[in-house]
Amino acid sequence: MLFTTTMSTILIMLTSILMMLSMILSKKTILDREKSSPFECGFDPFSSARSPFSLRFFLIAVIFLIFDVEIVLLLPVIIIFKFSNLLSWTLTLTFFILILIIGIYHEWTQGALNWAK
Repeated sequence: MLFTTTMSTILIMLTSILMMLSMILSKKTILDREKSSPFECGFDPFSSARSPFSLRFFLIAVIFLIFDVEIVLLLPVIIIFKFSNLLSWTLTLTFFILILIIGIYHEWTQGALNWAK
């Protein structure tokens, strides 16, 4: 019993010493202004925050999120197929994919997918 407590105390002390030693040795001594400043998607973080930017980036990100979430919602449909009625499963899947197709058609006709304008 005494051996295990002594051994565990030694291991805790050794681990603590190694952690402190690695913290001391891994500290960077040279601070770079560019590396320590926040990265804001290519914008200069020290300029005015009210400067205009292209809404295309925002629009493409929102479109990606919408269709990415819908793809995630489509994945469990295959598993549900085993446990549901074939007619209700087919109608639900058809309706869901129809909404996706109408959404992508609307984005296409509005010109949101045309990058070179």
